[in-house]
Amino acid sequence: MAAMLQPQIILLKEGTDTSQGKAQLVSNINACMAVADVVRTTLGPRGMDKLIHDDKGNTTISNDGATIMKLLDIVHPAAKILVDIAKSQDSEVGDGTTTVVLLAGEFLKEAKPYIEDGVHPQNLIRSYRTACNLAIEKVKELAVSIEGKSMEEKRSLLAKCAATTLSSKLIGGEKDFFASMVVDAVLSIGDDDRLNMIGIKKVAGGTMRDSFLVNGVAFKKTFSYAGFEQQPKKFIHPKILLLNIELELKSEKENAEIRLSDPSQYQSIVDAEWNIIYEKLDKCVKSGAKVVLSRLAIGDLATQYFADRDIFCAGRVTEEDLQRVTAATGGTVQTTVNNVIDEVLGTCEHFEEKQVGNERFNIFSGCPSGKTATIVLRGGAEQFIEEAERSLHDAIMIVRRAVKNSTVVAGGGAIDMEISRYLRQHSRTIKGKSQLFINSYAKALEIIPRQLCDNAGFDATDVLNKLRQKHALPSGEGAPYGVDINTGGIANSFANFVWEPSVVKINAINAATEACCLILSVDETVKNPKSESAQGAAAAGAMGGRGGFASRGRGRGMRRR
Repeated sequence: MAAMLQPQIILLKEGTDTSQGKAQLVSNINACMAVADVVRTTLGPRGMDKLIHDDKGNTTISNDGATIMKLLDIVHPAAKILVDIAKSQDSEVGDGTTTVVLLAGEFLKEAKPYIEDGVHPQNLIRSYRTACNLAIEKVKELAVSIEGKSMEEKRSLLAKCAATTLSSKLIGGEKDFFASMVVDAVLSIGDDDRLNMIGIKKVAGGTMRDSFLVNGVAFKKTFSYAGFEQQPKKFIHPKILLLNIELELKSEKENAEIRLSDPSQYQSIVDAEWNIIYEKLDKCVKSGAKVVLSRLAIGDLATQYFADRDIFCAGRVTEEDLQRVTAATGGTVQTTVNNVIDEVLGTCEHFEEKQVGNERFNIFSGCPSGKTATIVLRGGAEQFIEEAERSLHDAIMIVRRAVKNSTVVAGGGAIDMEISRYLRQHSRTIKGKSQLFINSYAKALEIIPRQLCDNAGFDATDVLNKLRQKHALPSGEGAPYGVDINTGGIANSFANFVWEPSVVKINAINAATEACCLILSVDETVKNPKSESAQGAAAAGAMGGRGGFASRGRGRGMRRR
C-alpha cells in the first residue's frame, strides 16, 4: 500500500512528448521508407523527374536525388538522416544520390520484420556492419583499373563513365556530346582540385547542341558606359591587366573643408581631382595592357579614355570570373596602378567579344596556364537549363573522381547483383541468427536492378531471375551482367560501356549502412515542448498579424497594396 502512495516523479517539462520501444523504431523505419519511395522512381536512364514548387513560387524540375531531398523540406527527425546521406554523397562523389537513399530505405525495410519479431537491434547492426565490410571488399576485388593506359584510351574510358552518369538525366539524349565536353573540361584543369575552375554559364535559347566548351574563360558582358562600342572587340595575344580598384571620377569621401581666399584657386582643386584619375588611366595605358578588367566600376570617363587608345575594358567583373581569368592567363590582381610590371600582366592567344543568343560574352581562349574551362549551356526553358547544369555538375564530379581513383565497376545493377550473390553464399557459412540478417542485407542490394526494371516498365521478377541465374554460374563470367534498359533483358554492362567509378558504389554502400545502423540504434524519441515565452511571442505575433490585416487601409501612411 505504501509503495502505491509514493509521489510521482516528474522528470521532463510538461507537454514533452516521449515515444520509445519497438513501436517508435518501426515508426522511424516507416518514415524513412516513405522518403525512399519519393525518389524511387527517379533511378536510372528511364527514371521520371520530379516537379517541386516551393512557397516562393520557384519551380524546379529534377531527378537528382540530392536536389530533390534538399527541396522536400522534411521535418521528421529520423528521415532527415536520409537527406544528410544524400547531401554527403553529392559533395563527396557527385553521383549515386538516389542509390544511397534507396539502399538505406531497403536495408531498413528488410530489418523491419525482425524488429517486429523482437530481435534486438544491436544484433542486426552488428551483422549489417559485417556485411557492409564484405561488400566493400568485393567491390574493390571486382573493380578494373584504368591506370597505365594511353591518353586517348583514358579519355574514352572517362567519357564512358560520364555518359553512364548523364544517361539518367534530362540531357541523356545528348549524353555522348556532353560526356566528351565534360572530359575535356576536367582534363584541361589538370591537377587543380577546385571545382570553381570549371565555370558553367547559362544562356536561354537555341538547342542543347548549341552548347560549347571554351578552353579558357567566358563571362557575360558587364555593365558598360558610353564609349564602350568604340572599343575594339578582338585581340590576338593581348596583355591583360586585372584590377581591384575603381576607375571613376569621385568626390572625396571625407568631409573635408577647404577655404579659398581667391576664386581662381577653385579651379586648381577641380583640376587636381581630374589629374588623379587621368594619372591612373595613363599608368594603365603605359603598362602595355590591351584588356583591362576590374572587380569594381570603370566609369564613363575611363571607358572613353580607353576607347580612344584601342583598349578594351570591363568593370564590375564578378569575383569568381576574375579568379578564373587570373588562373588561366597567369596574371595577378592589382590593388594599385603604380608600378605595373610585365610579370603581373596576364596573356592569352585570343580574346574576343562574341554574341551568344541574346547575350554578349567576353571569351579568353588559348590561355597559357590552361587551368580553367567554361561550359556555355544553351536550351529552351529556364528550368531545363538549370537541370542541365545540375547534371553536368554530377558528371564533372564523377570524371574528377575517376581521374583520381582510377578503378571502375560495371553499372546497370551488375555490381549489386554480384555482391548480393557473394553475400548470400557467405551467409550460408555462418551459424546463428547472423545468417538471416546478412541474407536480408544481400536481398536489399537487389533493389537497384529491380528498380531499374520497374522504372523502365519491364517485368522485374523475370529480369532478376535471369540475372540470378547468370551470376550463379561457377565460372564467374556472369559477374558483369546487368539490366539491359533497351531490350528489357540482361546484357554485359562492361561490354556495353555502362561503367561507374568504384568509389561511387563504395561510398553509397558505406553511407547507406551507416544511416541504417544509426536509425536502428535509436530506441527513444523525446520531443521537447516549446518554451512558454516562445509560444507567447508566437501567439502575439499571430494576433498582430490578424490585427494588421483587419485595419489594412485605415492606418495613416500605410503602403498601398
